[in-house]
Amino acid sequence: MTFELRTADLEVINSATKYPSIPTYHRLGERGALTDAVTEFSGPVIGTEKVDGSNSRIICLPDGTWLLGSREELLCAKGDLIGNPAQGIVAALRGVADALAAPDDTVRVYFLETYGGKVTAASKQYTGNLTVGYRLFDVAVLPGHAELFARPVKEISAWREAGGQSFVGEAELRAAATRAGVEPTPRLFTLDGADLPRELGATRDFLTEHLPETRCGLDEKAGGRPEGIVLRTPDRSVIAKARFEDYERTLRRRRSAR
Repeated sequence: MTFELRTADLEVINSATKYPSIPTYHRLGERGALTDAVTEFSGPVIGTEKVDGSNSRIICLPDGTWLLGSREELLCAKGDLIGNPAQGIVAALRGVADALAAPDDTVRVYFLETYGGKVTAASKQYTGNLTVGYRLFDVAVLPGHAELFARPVKEISAWREAGGQSFVGEAELRAAATRAGVEPTPRLFTLDGADLPRELGATRDFLTEHLPETRCGLDEKAGGRPEGIVLRTPDRSVIAKARFEDYERTLRRRRSAR
């Protein structure tokens, strides 16, 4: 079946291409506090910087068109004269989208963090001059889009959160970043899963050791405080996030409860 954007259900495409929820390395408990249970990793684990920006999407479709989206909504399509200016995503990524080649009978979704400017409250950690940047952190490939896009929206949402999307591994992700002419999120280390810390305090110290300041600063006036680290296996079969704020908040609560 030939795909045509003008006849497609945009609500379905939006749901199918949203980024799924990523678990925290230490599992969340009551009131957003971390528990002692960790996400289990085995074999090589890649640590990448987690950038505090706006989750953004470039959705490349088989008919050669593209869509730009934020985490929750679609903002612009190829050929639109005016796009939704929300969070500066369209202004930052329209040129990137235009340069991408159409996928072969698949839907390919590039997930980027758009940051700096006035995007989030943490923008000052990356820029003092309101500079806007973006980094690629994942790519999903959705074959069989005709069948997928025929499903009800509620079914697609459950499919997505259950891991239905197919994400590329580390080697292909790096290659995709090169082809797109964008920088991936900084790679910080590769280590064995057995060497990851398991205690809350040790994990907070681990974050500080491996990411004392952001590697995504956009100018010399950047504050430099990083958000955290994403842990992922090379094939992305296991992924989890560890944010400084979560560990600091949980450790404060535990100290005050003594």
